[in-house]
This record gives sequence, C-alpha cells and structure tokens, in this order.
Amino acid sequence: MLEDKRTIEAESVETVMAELGRKARKAARQMATATAERKHAALVAMADSVWRNRNAILDANAIDMAAAEDKEMAPAFLDRLKLDEDRIQSMMDGLRAIAELPDPVGSVIAQWQQPNGLDIRRVRTPLGVIGIIFESRPNVTADAGALCLKAGNAAILRGGSDSWHSARAIHACLEEGLEAAGLPAGAIQIVPTTDRAAVGEMLSGLNGNIDVIVPRGGRSLVERVQSEARVPVFAHLEGVCHVYVDGSAALDMARDITVNSKMRRTGICGSAEKLLVDRDCAATHLGPILDALDAAGCEIRGSREVVDAWPKARSASAEDWTQEYLAPIIAVRLVDGVNDAVEQIASHSSDHTETIIAEDADVVETFFSRIDSAILLHNASTQFADGGEFGMGAEIGIATGKMHARGPVGVEQLTSFKYLVRGNGQTRP
Repeated sequence: MLEDKRTIEAESVETVMAELGRKARKAARQMATATAERKHAALVAMADSVWRNRNAILDANAIDMAAAEDKEMAPAFLDRLKLDEDRIQSMMDGLRAIAELPDPVGSVIAQWQQPNGLDIRRVRTPLGVIGIIFESRPNVTADAGALCLKAGNAAILRGGSDSWHSARAIHACLEEGLEAAGLPAGAIQIVPTTDRAAVGEMLSGLNGNIDVIVPRGGRSLVERVQSEARVPVFAHLEGVCHVYVDGSAALDMARDITVNSKMRRTGICGSAEKLLVDRDCAATHLGPILDALDAAGCEIRGSREVVDAWPKARSASAEDWTQEYLAPIIAVRLVDGVNDAVEQIASHSSDHTETIIAEDADVVETFFSRIDSAILLHNASTQFADGGEFGMGAEIGIATGKMHARGPVGVEQLTSFKYLVRGNGQTRP
C-alpha cells in the first residue's frame, strides 16, 4: 500500500516525484518488451480485483462524496465523482475490453520495398512514460492505467484531492493485477500527495522521465498544463459541442438525438451545449424539440428569434455561444442552412464534437468536409464521443490538437512508431 500522504508531504515533493520518474522509466523499458499474454493477464487480474474489492472502493468513494457535498460542489461535479455498483461494473468491463484488444506493440503500420531492395516497415512502439493529471473522475485511474499498460507504457497518475480516497482504492486493484502477472509495480504509479507542487514537477518532465502529459479536468487545469508543460500534451480545453438540425431532418430523430445529446449525462465533455436549427424547418421542428428538452429538465437560452418563437426560453447573452455549461442548459439559435451552421460552429466551437441531423446527403458532405472538429457525427448523439463507444475499450481522454492523437485517445494513440529497415548488403552511392 502507499505511504500515508501526510508522511509524503513532510518530505520534499521534488525528491518524491523524481523517484517516481526514475521508477517509471525503468518500468517503461520492461513494459516495452512485455508479452501480449502477460499484459492480458495483468488486465484480467485488475478487473477481477476491482470487482472483488468493490465494497472497499465504494467506501472510499463515500468519503470523497461526503467531503464534496460538505463543500457544496456543483451537481455536475458530484456526478463525475460518484461511483456506484453499476459504474464499478462498467470499470471492470472496460478493463476486460482493453485486455481483449489486439496488442498494438510491434504491429506493422506500413511496409514497402525500395528499388534498391531495402525492405522498410513502420511499426508501433510504446511512447514510454505517460503522465495523467485528472480531477474528479476516479474511474480515470483504471482507464488510464489500463490503456497505458496495454500500449506497453508506464503511467504516473495524479488524481485530484477530491477523488483522493477513490483513486487510491482503485489503484490498489491495479497494483494487484501487476503483481499477479509479474509486471513491475512502477508500471502504474499514483502520486502519493495532494500537494499542487507535484503537478509542477510532472509538467517539468521529471528530469526527462515523462514523455507525454494527458490532463483530464476543467478549463483551469488544462490551461495550466498547456501553458507550463515542457513535454507534449494530449488534451482538449473544453467541449463546446453543437447539434445542427438541418431542414431535411426527420423530426422524431432530431428531437430524440438532441435530447440525448444534451441530457443523457450533462457533465461530460461530449454533452451538447449548442443547438442550431435551420430556418427552413423551424416552424415544424423548433417547438417540439424545445418542448422535449424542457420536459427533460433543460433550461433553454435562445436568440431573439428563438425567444419570440418559444417564449419560455431565456434570452441568450454573447457568452452563451462559447460557454461549456456541463449542466442542463443549452443555447439555441436559428441559422440559414448548413453553410450558416458551419460558420457558427467555426466561430464558437472548441473543435471537440459536432453532429448534424439531416437526410440530404449533399448537406451532410458539406458539414463533414468544412468542419475541422475532432469528431463529427451524422444522425447520432454527441454522447457517442467516447473511446469505449468507438470500440477502443476505453479512452484516456479526447484530444483536439493536430498531433497524431486526435479524438478519443485509446491504445493505438498511446503508441509512436519506428522504422525497421532490412537490407542485404546495400551501400549508398
């Protein structure tokens, strides 16, 4: 088990973090050559341990929940923090799903032969040591640790103080899985202190021992990571996701997808925050969609036209078009077809996820080709913006940058590549 955090905090954070970095680098070298069978065994053992220790995890989460409720944290925050048996079941299922994924390490991405006879292969290789800094979602402990392990990496996890007890309880199960499979304990470590200085140490790269940082949390955390990190970052700043209802959309589908996009879980980054409705169908579609959102408990903030057409709506401010609510609130405006919708999204989106509801194939093609968000959907809820729903087993986060990891960051995105070149005596003239 980990040392008590008060003991750790009495020491030098810099010293403690440097030791974590050294252990992780040593473990990463071992993990890079770990067999697929051993990694599979570790992940299955982790899943078994999570389920076997579910009562201990729930007890730890109850401590975190009580503290958060005493602080009167927002409902969206409490929802992200809360664990129950169903969510632990999902965590266990996620670990098993990751275990069954093909092992990416060593897989051939491309292969070709040069005229001079050189055989060239580009193959997947682990990134090395990945630092994950997250806040309230304790399930990130399992998802991140498992994905890093599957891709042959070592992970250093730094959870927030609000999920301290929950994350440690889950991490203990991951340690059991590593031990059962004979893999190094340093392959998945958790930062043993809540001191914010530990984050600064991770962002510095721990003397070159961290290769990539992945933040999972609110805007302030991600902004700090992006501005201070001395290593590459996979991240998104926020999820300002749009639903566009085209004039060709089927009403029932538009209503159901919009409500699900917004209200299934309002506190996740894939929750829709803005609704754009084509003026061509506003007379038939706007009212029923807003009625359904209202019945589901969603607050409507609309442009002047929307308020005129649906008087229960509140007038939207300029800030409403760029705000990520993470709450049962949505901003709604009318647009003049797909081109106007594209302009609105380009001006206000965070490049995370957008969906179009339409039957016109040309309109869909325009939407897909002109919008550069990481995830675009057609006739489907924005809540599918998730690695598990993409068949990745789970995700470590959503990335909106232009690096190779974009959209859900799963096992393949946690690898790099190297070239293997084989010859038979060639020399370069």
